[in-house]
Amino acid sequence: MDLMLDHITLVYPDGESTVTAVDDVSLTVPAGTTTAVLGPSGSGKSSLLAVAATLTTPTSGEVRIGDDVVNAPADGGPTAGSAVSADAARLRRDRIGIVFQQPQLIASLTALENLELMSHLRGERPSTHRNRALELLEAVGLRDVAAKRPGQLSGGQRQRVAIARALMNHPEVLLVDEPTSALDHSRGIQIIELVTRLTRETGAATIVVTHDEATLDSVDARVHLADGRLVGAGEGAVARA
Repeated sequence: MDLMLDHITLVYPDGESTVTAVDDVSLTVPAGTTTAVLGPSGSGKSSLLAVAATLTTPTSGEVRIGDDVVNAPADGGPTAGSAVSADAARLRRDRIGIVFQQPQLIASLTALENLELMSHLRGERPSTHRNRALELLEAVGLRDVAAKRPGQLSGGQRQRVAIARALMNHPEVLLVDEPTSALDHSRGIQIIELVTRLTRETGAATIVVTHDEATLDSVDARVHLADGRLVGAGEGAVARA
């Protein structure tokens, strides 16, 4: 299903004043495509991603997956306030895959067990989804390190495990935060190519937040944020007024 951000505004209190982190941003990410959101530090990229992930409720506007409103402000209807609700936690577990800037793998678990943990969070026996976990490790080129723990992996390998983990529950939306920030240029290109390939294979609607435009040849669309606003449509972007 497509991911739609419809007139998203996010305003934070700042002492006696306010800060507008995201300012009336509308964006559609079609299923099976990858959109890169670019901008300097402080441009609102991470804030926009947090709203898309239902981790933060917007001040105005709404987030939709297909026809379903999944995030909206408190007066927005029955799904409002979803960023702090149990429903939002289930939504993130079942429909949204998130790859954080730091992989956040559990150090005491193997790569395989980090993926199987996602099944445990759904109340299912991890072993019942072992084949899925192994297939994903194969897809990211890491089946041979399934028994290794994060401390035995390189930074790029840990990032690939995190991407595989985010796909364990067949998400409709994949959100990736600065995946290349700790990698050299060639490994950064490989990670972005991996994300775009898996996006096409799984049919997810994917947003990659990044400051590194040099790694983005494989993405389907690019948009730029400055001071919380979209600036220019960007290459292949589906930005809406």
